[in-house]
Amino acid sequence: MGKKLKIAIIGSRGYPYVYSGYETLVKELSERLVNKGHKVRIYCHSSLFKKKPRNLNGIDLVYTPSIETKFLSQFINSFFSFLHVCFSNFDTVLVVNSANGTFGILTKVFQKKTFINVDGLEWLRPKWKGFGSLYFKLSSKLATLFFDEIITDSVEMSKIYLEKFNKKSNVIAYGPTMIKSEENLFLKQYKLKEKEYYLIVGRLIPDNNSGLIINGFINSKSSKKIVIVGDVPYNDYYSKKVKGLESERVIFTGYVKDQIKLSCLYQNSYAYIHGHEFGGTNPTMINALFLNCQILALNTKFNFEMLKNKKAIYFEKEINSISKKINELERNYLSLNKKNKNYKIPKIYDWNYISNKYEKLFLNN
Repeated sequence: MGKKLKIAIIGSRGYPYVYSGYETLVKELSERLVNKGHKVRIYCHSSLFKKKPRNLNGIDLVYTPSIETKFLSQFINSFFSFLHVCFSNFDTVLVVNSANGTFGILTKVFQKKTFINVDGLEWLRPKWKGFGSLYFKLSSKLATLFFDEIITDSVEMSKIYLEKFNKKSNVIAYGPTMIKSEENLFLKQYKLKEKEYYLIVGRLIPDNNSGLIINGFINSKSSKKIVIVGDVPYNDYYSKKVKGLESERVIFTGYVKDQIKLSCLYQNSYAYIHGHEFGGTNPTMINALFLNCQILALNTKFNFEMLKNKKAIYFEKEINSISKKINELERNYLSLNKKNKNYKIPKIYDWNYISNKYEKLFLNN
């Protein structure tokens, strides 16, 4: 029997709350660590859970306060979670989100082994202007000082942390959440036909470029539809403006939390369009790769890294480029299908491989 750890996870919305990449990572990782015999505790945003079981699927759950606003929810929840874990007997702490870098001073004082998954370039995101941007940059820097190990989700992101903060990191990606299925009844709800629509999946925030992509699609020669899955949990000008583009050909579904229904939308799409600008390994792109969708992606080094073994078409961040590339995709669609016919998603995006890397990192520190 190998060494068994007591691992606390802080910084997500909780378990089994399905919302974004962090929650997916926490779910997939924690369940596998429990199956390996480790004790796992997840700190949850109390306000998000009507039912509050203390244990679920062998995972201990602690509900700490939060104020569900765009700016304060995670900060407040993390503060109370860090205080709680510092006075516990848990010996290993995994933190997600670089915004929590400042709290590493607490676990350092209490001599807890700490690891942080810093995710993307939060300080560059348009939604964090002014003080928010400065805070994320400072917090990311402090994370490299206070935490025992930094985890980045792509090679390109690890290069940025090395260049900007002079800190080496452990590269561990995310995995897919899709379920391969022949079920396609969900399409009827939105009057969709197989291979007759493009798909965008992601939050309606400026740096995911949904509005730009929709306008590029409208200006293209395509006669297909475009489906946008996602929203934001708050009211803001950008998301309202994007949703104002809705029409018979531009369909907004809001959040689709059922993985079979979401898988159905991916599998039957003509192509997946990925406009995410910042961040390393993006979970929505992994899902498209897992189901071998044809992909039209924003020209970034992060997207190049993810698509290096797959034939894809890249567009620039401008409406005319998107329109031209959609037209190009439709002209060369059969050729693209043929080139990607035998594509298999790389092992680095397999959840068992990912959880083994996390476990090894925890045990070796």
